[in-house]
Amino acid sequence: MRPRKVLAVPLSVLLALPLALAWGPPAVADATRPLVANATQLLMADATRPLVADGATQPVFSRAEAIKQTVYVEVAGTDSDGDGAPDRVAVDILRPKETDQGLKVPVIMESSPYYAGGNDVANHVVDVDADGNPLPTLRARGADKLLAEPFDGYYDNYFVPRGYAIALVENLGSGRATGCPTTGDRNETAGPKAAIDWLNGRARGFTAEGEPVAASWATGKVGMIGVSYNGTLANAVASTGVEGLETIVPIASISSWYDYYRSGGGVVAPGGFQGEDADVLAKYVLTRADGQRVCGPLVERITAEQDRISGDYNRFWDARDYLRDVDKVRASVFLVHGLNDWNVKTGQFAQWWRALSRRDVPRRIWLHQGTHMNPFNLRTVEWLRQLHGWFDHWLYGLDNGVMREPQADVETAPGTWQRYRSWPVPGTTPVRLHLGTGGRLGLTPQAGMGRAGISREAFTDQKTRTAEQLAESAPAPDPNRLAYLTAPLPADVRVSGTPSVAVTASLSGGPSPYLTALLVDYGTDVRPTGTLVPTGETLCYGQGVPGDTGCTTLRTLGTATTPYMIVSRGWLDTRNRHRPDVTEPLRPGREYAFRWDLQATDHVFKKGHRLGLVILSTDRDFTLRYPEGTRITLAPSRSTFTLPASILPFL
Repeated sequence: MRPRKVLAVPLSVLLALPLALAWGPPAVADATRPLVANATQLLMADATRPLVADGATQPVFSRAEAIKQTVYVEVAGTDSDGDGAPDRVAVDILRPKETDQGLKVPVIMESSPYYAGGNDVANHVVDVDADGNPLPTLRARGADKLLAEPFDGYYDNYFVPRGYAIALVENLGSGRATGCPTTGDRNETAGPKAAIDWLNGRARGFTAEGEPVAASWATGKVGMIGVSYNGTLANAVASTGVEGLETIVPIASISSWYDYYRSGGGVVAPGGFQGEDADVLAKYVLTRADGQRVCGPLVERITAEQDRISGDYNRFWDARDYLRDVDKVRASVFLVHGLNDWNVKTGQFAQWWRALSRRDVPRRIWLHQGTHMNPFNLRTVEWLRQLHGWFDHWLYGLDNGVMREPQADVETAPGTWQRYRSWPVPGTTPVRLHLGTGGRLGLTPQAGMGRAGISREAFTDQKTRTAEQLAESAPAPDPNRLAYLTAPLPADVRVSGTPSVAVTASLSGGPSPYLTALLVDYGTDVRPTGTLVPTGETLCYGQGVPGDTGCTTLRTLGTATTPYMIVSRGWLDTRNRHRPDVTEPLRPGREYAFRWDLQATDHVFKKGHRLGLVILSTDRDFTLRYPEGTRITLAPSRSTFTLPASILPFL
């Protein structure tokens, strides 16, 4: 075995900054103002103030001597457990010891329901009868969520020495917090918001013994960061417009909980968690003492109000939609998402990004080829450089050029990154492709033959084969799906944005209301597998302490050569053909016009590959599974597939 190499990377190299140092010491001492130093001062720094060189805060404070503190913050106006007292959240804080001597620092905050672990909870049954009621079966499984532990990540090793405090906030109903988890509504948003208010002197905090405590060491400036649920809470708090939240870094995060557990009026699971729903997640994170007894009635109400029968958008989901409050966002946003994330699907970042763009919120976006993962594990050195610069700019006010860099970093293939001034990539325009009989897909519409002579193609729904199994055999016919492919592409085609499909079709003979569309890249290629592979190198990025070295194993995305890839997919409950909040019955055999979006993507279809659209009904790994037998009859000449493409040669 080849020995593992350790990269002893100097911090100046890690920061990728020039060697020239400018300095200008302030006229008066100010514990909230960084010292801008030259090389000599950098070596002689006494760490009584944050130190800046080359436009970046420097690691002059001791992680080993940092102060640990737990504060219980009162969430005024929120009593989710109905005990007559305001809920409280526990906030674990790690800050430089100099903050007890007058130093004031900003805070990097992560709020999470996972710090105390989770419960063993069964998911909902997804095989249903014709009316959508669960069939009697034991085919449910426990949830499997990521467990995070306080101060076990990279924030403390990297940022505390540079003059930041770290604050980890337990969610309502989890761990030491009181209250009840409610899966994303205003109650949960109020917890981390109250922690920000406390840091700014607007909320009350207490020690474990009940003594009042103030954040006299804090500047009041906060940046929230987190992956998945943790990043979702950053989106939620930003949508309140709370003063003091200067920036958020939502990674693989939700912008609307409806679109996490539903799609187009139908019940659609997050990838890998078929049968999970809002109530299952609430039960999983309900880890406070006596939580089941205290919060049981509230969780039962979640089960009723989430409505797994119709799948309609309703008041329950509206309370968990942060898009409707995007006008209140005052914080800048550094958004990160995996283009192959089927847990928190890519539509979540795309709709949040569009809403932020319309308001011209200061923003940046990272899109990688991974799945539901942390960018720290993918491109560690560059991630630390950009994140460090981002926090320095927004929390310390440094003019370090971070906002003059390109707005979008996109991984176009495993390990290949490009930078763009915006996203979707410049030059993208909607291109409409037309479906034709015999599985054709192209720019030219099929000639009509008059209403009576319009050709139609049909398939029968089944629920035992996966979307991958149905897609892999195209263009060969299959009785359980339709497939439409282009000719081999004469040049690369870049699709960047949100595809949509519009079909004219009828449903008859069975109860399934679903239409599923797949965007497929047909052609043998090396593609990401969703795994991380160690490179054999180790990077030491920050100050270590016993049990935490401040080092990490560098990784790269695993790859495999495959003959095809499902690039995107989308779902529609045809009873919600007009609105996701209104169910309208279908008349069997009658043709209707259906339109729905697929998940956002950024993908290069290579020269010689074929671009495909596959239409099916039940998507076994995502939708409810109704009894088989629904027959879908589609009119290709009245159906189109619209792609946001930057280059599309003649097909």
